[in-house]
Amino acid sequence: MKNNKFLLFAILSAFVLILAACGSSDGDKSTGDKSGGDDAGSKDYGVKYLSILTGGTQGTYYPLGGTFAEFIKSETDINTTAEVSQASAANMTALQAGDGEIAFVQTDIAYYAINGLEMFKEEKIDTVSALGALYPETVQLVTLADSGIKSFEDLKGKKVSVGAPGSGTYANAEQLLEIHGLSIEDDIEAQNLDFGESADGIQSGQIDAAFITAGYPTGAVEALNATKNVNIIPVSAEKAAELIEKYPYYAVDAIPAGTYGLTEEVPAVSVLAMLAVKKDLSEDLVYAMTKAIYGNASKISHAKGAFIKAETALDGIGIDVHPGAKKYFDEVNN
Repeated sequence: MKNNKFLLFAILSAFVLILAACGSSDGDKSTGDKSGGDDAGSKDYGVKYLSILTGGTQGTYYPLGGTFAEFIKSETDINTTAEVSQASAANMTALQAGDGEIAFVQTDIAYYAINGLEMFKEEKIDTVSALGALYPETVQLVTLADSGIKSFEDLKGKKVSVGAPGSGTYANAEQLLEIHGLSIEDDIEAQNLDFGESADGIQSGQIDAAFITAGYPTGAVEALNATKNVNIIPVSAEKAAELIEKYPYYAVDAIPAGTYGLTEEVPAVSVLAMLAVKKDLSEDLVYAMTKAIYGNASKISHAKGAFIKAETALDGIGIDVHPGAKKYFDEVNN
């Protein structure tokens, strides 16, 4: 009888030890290092919040920034928000100052910033690198169909919005006017308005035209076309060639018929939109952000989403690419 009791005790003891071992194993899984495994959302990147600097609410950067923020939050579990800003030039300065981690910027402005040129002659940027190129940013000279403005030369003496001084739009306006024999200082009444203010100004008759550098269709121009008949002034092939010869970061572009109610395709020029990041972000984090954006590009509802591809993400970039982004593109493109 004693032997039977001893045998029963031994069996029960072994069973308890097995349960304890299983419980310990499960505990290890729940309290272990979250940086391991393939689940990117559980990885500890050492960052609790990310800010994406975009542009005005009626441009292209802001809605895309909101989409990118959702992608990054889903991929990394880091709270990420899209912030309204003054766009390209201001965004580079803000990154330098630590007021954001990711930013939309034109490729030409990024080049100026890193090399201390144009508006960055007194403020060279040295803490920023590229994440990747996005889509063409078309320089759109917007006016109304009944404005009487049919060419760049017709702008002489007119009130024209050229964007904020030091902005990407301002630089584009200055360079296009130059190619057409005009200057901001001498030939037009320059107004420094953002996209929404420009559209409102054209609608109310306070200004005659506006330069808007953004991916089409641009929200501000669409809103204007909802109440007035919009016209986009063309850039001839000859003038486009002159511009590109002097400023090689431009490319020939065209705004398709049907955009803003246009009956014909309008020849134009463009630069590229890109994303820039702070250099001191970790390689793992930037890799995850890059994967989140380019790996989910097919889900982007905005028309410019069709241009956002990993295979073209390094085209047209004139500054160093962050190692985390480069790692991702090397993996998917090789």
